[in-house]
Amino acid sequence: MATEFGQDYGQGYGPEYRSRGAVAAGERTGHRLPAALRAPFAARSWREFGYVLLSLPISVLLFTYAVTMVALGAGLLVTFLGVPVLAGALAGCRGFGALERARARRLLDLDIADPEPLRTKKNGPMAWMGAVLKSGTSWRNLLYAVLHFPWAVFSFVVALTFWAYGWALLTYPLWFWVFPMYGGQGGLQLYGDAQHRIYLDNPFEITVTALVGLLFTLATPWIVRALTTVDRVMVHGLLGPSRLATRVVELESDRGVVVDTAAADLRRIERDLHDGAQARLVALAMDLGLAKEKLAEDPEAAARMVGEAHGEVKTALQELRDLARGIHPAVLTDRGLDAALSSVASRCTVPVKVDVDLPSRPAAAIEGIAYFTVSELLQNISKHARATWAAVDVWRVEDRLMLQVVDNGVGGADASGGSGLAGLAGRLDAVDGILVVDSPAGGPTRITAELPWRG
Repeated sequence: MATEFGQDYGQGYGPEYRSRGAVAAGERTGHRLPAALRAPFAARSWREFGYVLLSLPISVLLFTYAVTMVALGAGLLVTFLGVPVLAGALAGCRGFGALERARARRLLDLDIADPEPLRTKKNGPMAWMGAVLKSGTSWRNLLYAVLHFPWAVFSFVVALTFWAYGWALLTYPLWFWVFPMYGGQGGLQLYGDAQHRIYLDNPFEITVTALVGLLFTLATPWIVRALTTVDRVMVHGLLGPSRLATRVVELESDRGVVVDTAAADLRRIERDLHDGAQARLVALAMDLGLAKEKLAEDPEAAARMVGEAHGEVKTALQELRDLARGIHPAVLTDRGLDAALSSVASRCTVPVKVDVDLPSRPAAAIEGIAYFTVSELLQNISKHARATWAAVDVWRVEDRLMLQVVDNGVGGADASGGSGLAGLAGRLDAVDGILVVDSPAGGPTRITAELPWRG
C-alpha cells in the first residue's frame, strides 16, 4: 500500500518555531518485503476485493430497480401517475447513490463529497417532484445504476476467477500432499477424453503449478486495483457533485474570503487612522491652541511650541503616506509593479534584488494583490527571517502571473491556519491563486505565488 506524506512547517519564521519546521506529518514505515509481495495480504487489497464482490448483488438490485421503475414511470406518462412514479424512481436512485458513496468511502478510501441537495422554491409534493426531475444529480445517479451493472458483472468474474485460480494453484502442493489420491486418480487433471488423460502428479509439474499460482496470486491485487479504479471514476463522476456545483461552492467560499478580507482591511485602516494620525492631529491642535494663548505672553515659548507642532505635522504626514501606500500606492498606479516593488524592497532591512520581467501590465486588481503579497513577504523577512539577502522575481507564464520571494534566513515558515501566510493564501485563493511555501528548518525559504493574469 502506498503511503502518503504531508509537510507541516514551523509556525511563523522565528527561532521559537524552528523545532517544528519541515516535520513530516507521517512516518515512513520500513518493510522488509517489497510492495508486490505484500499486496496479497494487505488490508487495502482485501477491501478492494470485497468491494468488487459486493458490487454484483448491489448492482443487480440497483439495475433492476432503476430499469423497472423508470420503464413503469415512462409508460404511465400518458396519465398523471407517470410523473410521481418517475420522480420516486429518481429519488430511489439518489438513495442508492448515497449508499454507494458510503461504500466507496469505507472500502476504497475514496474521499468524495455529497452532491448538492434538492432545492425547492415552494413547499409541497409538486415542488418536490419538479426539483427531483430537474436535478442533474438524479439523472446522473440513474445513469450510474444502468452503467454500473455490466461493469460489476465483468469485474466480479475477472476478480473472482484470478483470486480463486491463484490461491488454488498456489496451495496445490498442500492439497496433493493431503489428498494424494482422489476418486481413484492421483494429481490434478488438466485434460481428459475417452482415450487420454493428463494429470499433474509429479514433483516438477506440482512445482510449476505452484509457481503459476504464485504469479496469479501476486497479480490479482493489482488487477483488482485496476478494476476498482474504474469504479472510482464512475462514483466520482456520476455520484459526486457536478463541476458546476463544485465551482459555485468555491465561488461562494471565495466571496466570503473577499468580504472578510475587505472588512479586515477597513478595520485596520480605521484603527491606524484612529490610533495614529488622528491622535497625532488632535495633540497637534491642542499644542497649537496653547501656542496661540502664549503668543502674546511668551513669544519664544510659543515659537518653540509651533516648531514642535511642525515636527508633529511631518510625522503625521509620513504616517498618512505609509497608510496610503499600504492601501494602494500611487507609484503602482503610475509606473507598475517594477517601480512599486523596487520601492518596497528599498525599505526592507536586508538587501533585496528585484527582477520583474513582464511584457505588459496585468489587471489593476491582480497587480494590487501581487504588490500586497510581495510587501507582506518582505515585511516577514524584515521581522522574522534573520536573513542577509533576499530576492524577488516576477514573470509571466502563459495566462498566469508568477511571484517568487527567496531569502537565506532561518526558515520554518508555515502557511497553516493562524499565521500571516495563511491570510495571504486565502487572499490569493479568492482570485484562483496559489501560495506554495518551501521553508525547511535552517532555510533557505522560497515562497511562490501564482495569480491569474487577467490583463
